Amino acid sequence: MLARLLRPKHVASAHCDLPCGVYDPAQARIEAESVKAIMEKYAGNEDPVFRSRALTIKEERAELVKHHLWVLWTDYFKPPHLETYPQLHQLFWEATKLAGAAGGKGTVDVNKADELLGKIDEISKIFWETKAA
Repeated sequence: MLARLLRPKHVASAHCDLPCGVYDPAQARIEAESVKAIMEKYAGNEDPVFRSRALTIKEERAELVKHHLWVLWTDYFKPPHLETYPQLHQLFWEATKLAGAAGGKGTVDVNKADELLGKIDEISKIFWETKAA
């Protein structure tokens, strides 16, 4: 009986402790820029300790890219946005796959980082168009 009385009446979830409604693809872009910069530094350094640290940090940043993209995708974009921008599903799928390839999948190919940044730019363009509407 006591457990039933103490159980919350409403459950809410958000990307932070307080549903703030503040979203911005710049967060994903900053982390993707870090991924690219680390790849470039990795390529320019032969020290195995440095390279190991670089890979670890690159993978952490790539996970953050995915996190920020997922927050936009799952919390910000709504069904009416899909009606106007039917390519959103594919765009987010491609971007998160590229973030995965740039991170834990082990690539240090700067071209993959550039592709990721391109997808984030496409998402950003749509995002700002929806904010202006």
